[in-house]
Amino acid sequence: MGFLGFIKGFSSVYRAKPRIRVHPSFCQYGYCHIQCRTFSHFKDHDDSVLPVLIVGAGPVGLVLSILLTKLGVKCSVLEKSKSFSHHPQAHFINNRSMEVFRKLDGLAEEIQRSQPPVDLWRKFVYCTSLTGPVLGSVDHMQPQDFEKVVSPVSVAHFSQYKLIRLLLKKLEDLNFHICKPEGLNDEPFRGGELLMGHECVKINATSQSVNVTASHLKEGKYTERNISCNILVGTDGAGSTTRKLAGIELRGEKDLQKLVSVHFLSRDLGQYLLNERPGMLFFIFNTEAIGVLVAHDLMQGEFVLQMPFYPPQQSLDDFSPKTCKHLILKLVGQELSDIDVIDIKPWVMHAEVAEKFVSCDNRIILAGDAAHRFPPAGGFGMNTGIQDAHNLAWKIAALVKGIAPSSILHTYETERRPIAIFNTALSVQNFRAAMAVPATLGLDPTVANSVHQTITDGVGSILPSGLQRAILDGIFTIGRAQLSEFLLNEKNLLGSSRLAKLRRLFEEGKSLQLQFPAEDLGFRYLEGALIPDSDSVGTQEPPTGRRRDYIPSSDPGSRLPHMNVRMLSNSSSEACISTLDLLSGDKVEFLLFIAPLEKSYHLAVAALKVAEEFKVSVKVCILWPTDTVKGAEARSKTALAPWENYIDVAEAKESSNSSSWWSMCQMTEKGAILVRPDEHIAWRAKSGLDDDPILEMKSVFSAILKV
Repeated sequence: MGFLGFIKGFSSVYRAKPRIRVHPSFCQYGYCHIQCRTFSHFKDHDDSVLPVLIVGAGPVGLVLSILLTKLGVKCSVLEKSKSFSHHPQAHFINNRSMEVFRKLDGLAEEIQRSQPPVDLWRKFVYCTSLTGPVLGSVDHMQPQDFEKVVSPVSVAHFSQYKLIRLLLKKLEDLNFHICKPEGLNDEPFRGGELLMGHECVKINATSQSVNVTASHLKEGKYTERNISCNILVGTDGAGSTTRKLAGIELRGEKDLQKLVSVHFLSRDLGQYLLNERPGMLFFIFNTEAIGVLVAHDLMQGEFVLQMPFYPPQQSLDDFSPKTCKHLILKLVGQELSDIDVIDIKPWVMHAEVAEKFVSCDNRIILAGDAAHRFPPAGGFGMNTGIQDAHNLAWKIAALVKGIAPSSILHTYETERRPIAIFNTALSVQNFRAAMAVPATLGLDPTVANSVHQTITDGVGSILPSGLQRAILDGIFTIGRAQLSEFLLNEKNLLGSSRLAKLRRLFEEGKSLQLQFPAEDLGFRYLEGALIPDSDSVGTQEPPTGRRRDYIPSSDPGSRLPHMNVRMLSNSSSEACISTLDLLSGDKVEFLLFIAPLEKSYHLAVAALKVAEEFKVSVKVCILWPTDTVKGAEARSKTALAPWENYIDVAEAKESSNSSSWWSMCQMTEKGAILVRPDEHIAWRAKSGLDDDPILEMKSVFSAILKV
């Protein structure tokens, strides 16, 4: 199915009417009912009502709690587990997420210091065993990835449980308290608590607040606790309880593949791969077993093996630690004495997006896997969720601080849901590309799935379960025979043809990809808390499933382009920072870029006056060409007086051939760019402004803030 067909599968959802029902008693049968009134009774003055409650303490929930706390919004987090998992799970952090992490008090730098060296994970390796012949490899890092031209920070390979540890430390530094049920009293939560072992079991949404019932085990008995909040955010994963209680359905493709995930340790295997064939992913195909090995840390010898799983003919009991160790050895190709199987989990791959992200009069919001479930190909799941949180945090803060009405929250769905649908399509394409490799080797996964479906639901369903299992095993054994050394070699005509086709697949970039710079950095919001202009392209180019370079853009809705600039001040510091660093992340503040021209200064003064009227902060950035910085500070001070919220910076060009800021943005220096707190462009004037700047700025802020 092509991209347009895939998107069409979601289009009816986009037109769906809100599933909100009026009922005298709320949340009967566990579903949310709400009276449809305005969100005018925000209880920021009521200590018994928490401004924000977050359900789920995965990376997305923790990042959101940090962002909100830094913005001065009180929040607490519920986590149903009593402790955090050590299963590595997600591990690839893309450029945009790392840019977000740069604003979290040095988190990006900590990740870069702690992650394995890039040369140990830049490749995907395809082989018949980890110690046997290599069928091919793909290096997913290109020279420009290290040059920091399009982003101030590189991608990272860092396991989710390690990321959670760092996020928890950041929360503790912000005076968050991690609480166990036995240490709690009955006082209302005032923000700054992470409540472990608390499961959300009921949601009662009214026009005044959201009342959440959380169940926890205390002194051997399950106890319920009621928590009132103004906004409830569900970041509780793919099986989200919040989503189910709110009656929000998912749309898309279910059950793309079932797998078993085996987390194990082996320092011997880690050392061998580190010295002989380092990589991030190892795709292993032989006559006895097939699997994908994720090398989370070669130096520590930490791995996760993913293997196809075909229930009901197979059950999780078939994957005991002893059996898994045996399968690992088959895939390694030699004996290992130190394999330690830590955990074995079944999971199902889906490609689905929630029918809506915001419900119940903008009081219940979904983010991360609760809002969208992707195949892991390309690492879009966690990264999309982190960017959900980044988009949402400043909007919640704007509401809580009285800068914007509750309608600002609906722009979160308007902006992020199309991105989720796009990323779903891209991850499915990337998953299909991964399946092209075994298909080229004579093992078409679609055939295996069809055989399994026929046995399970077709004519084979009438057979005894044991016979079904024997037939399935027999067919798969015959299929794996395609991988025999007798067949898969250059001297065999068929084998030689398949190997040649496989090489072309790798050379043409048609296998599984790791990085998507054009999508990771170049995604754009087409409508929402922004003002589109007539020069912007109204649609996003469909995904190709292949790596495409990022092209900087100043189109409204785009991420602000990165350029190194030098601060102009009385200090002697020549340190360079990114244009992305000009927004602090500690307050709801917009940034207006102008050149040092008289009309642009007039526009800046108008923006500062209007911002004061709208009770929102605006900082003006005057961007000077490298060769005209003399007297810059004095000129800006005179032109902008009495306003002091401005900064003078100069372009820090890498070479004389480097583009200027305005040419990179495809604008003239007479133009202006207004950037939101989440570093996305809200408005621009490409070549100056002919209208009354006060009226224009009033129109701009009114449209962005929905007032």
